[in-house]
Amino acid sequence: MKDISLGNISKYRGELMGFAIIIVMLFHVDTPRSDAFYGLRRMGNLGVDIFFFLSGIGLWFSWVKRQDWRRFYLNRALRIYPAWLIIAGWFYISRFNAGHTSYPLPFGGTGNAIADSYIDLAGDVLFNWDFWLYDELTFWYVPATMMLYLFAPLYMELVRRHGIFRWLVVLPLMWCIIVQYVTPVHQAVGHIEIFWSRVPVFFLGINCGEAVRQNRTIDRKAWWMIAVMWITSLAACVWLEQMRHGKFPLYTERMLYIVLAVTTILIVSKLLTCNSWKGKDLRILALNRTMLSWVGGISLEVYLLHVQFVLNPLQRMHLGYWPTFLLTLVISLPIAWIISKICSLIINRLKKYV
Repeated sequence: MKDISLGNISKYRGELMGFAIIIVMLFHVDTPRSDAFYGLRRMGNLGVDIFFFLSGIGLWFSWVKRQDWRRFYLNRALRIYPAWLIIAGWFYISRFNAGHTSYPLPFGGTGNAIADSYIDLAGDVLFNWDFWLYDELTFWYVPATMMLYLFAPLYMELVRRHGIFRWLVVLPLMWCIIVQYVTPVHQAVGHIEIFWSRVPVFFLGINCGEAVRQNRTIDRKAWWMIAVMWITSLAACVWLEQMRHGKFPLYTERMLYIVLAVTTILIVSKLLTCNSWKGKDLRILALNRTMLSWVGGISLEVYLLHVQFVLNPLQRMHLGYWPTFLLTLVISLPIAWIISKICSLIINRLKKYV
């Protein structure tokens, strides 16, 4: 075992994102609560925390190179919105019925006014405001990410100028407890707990960005600590999901996710850099890295596409867990790649005018 090179997190960022989206897809496939695999399958939503941590690191790299607020927001919008408008836009528009007399309105009640219906549709297409208003979880990761991007430059500039502000990451940890147990706060914003409990790991990723950028190393003896932390957090989370799912506040398990996400990233990065492999094993490793990197490059499109357009129809066929997952993967990847290519053409064209 060699010293831990944090630069590998950046070097293999694409592969790590590919790994993360695959375990997210595993999480989305239904399995009965009685299944012995249920607890481990539920752990697939750890991929979301891995995405947020890696996203924080990536934003730090970008911000250190150029502290340009306008360019920062423009680049984020160009990365997200073409795919979002194509896939999520089609999802909402195809299900829209302005004349439906019981069309739900964002602030409660129902309405038959066409204007209200179109306003609600616009809010969903632009940033899925139903998620913010009453926790409608379709594509929730994207509006949550966009909200974090909104505040990230301020935090990164504070950290860049005054390192002590890295301790602000404690505030979202405190906020999770406040949201859960302070009744007025819980009633106001407790419905988006899934967002609040992911804020700490995102800002922690920003905090770690400089160490990754400088390729700092950690003594190899730390592998024992990492292994203990990974095994302990994984075992605790699987047990909670298998034995007590629905009987505890979700934010408590997601605090364990922070430890599990970071240690998983370090372990997977180590596996991807194993220099002792030779011959056939080395070729297999290189192929796996190539495939994971490719999947990571289209992870946004895969996320937006696979549940609503591929997985849900397949699950109605009751094919079983693994056939359903494999078919979802095989169908989603080429379609996501095509959409990604279309989005690249759109982005390149737009960059000429902005």
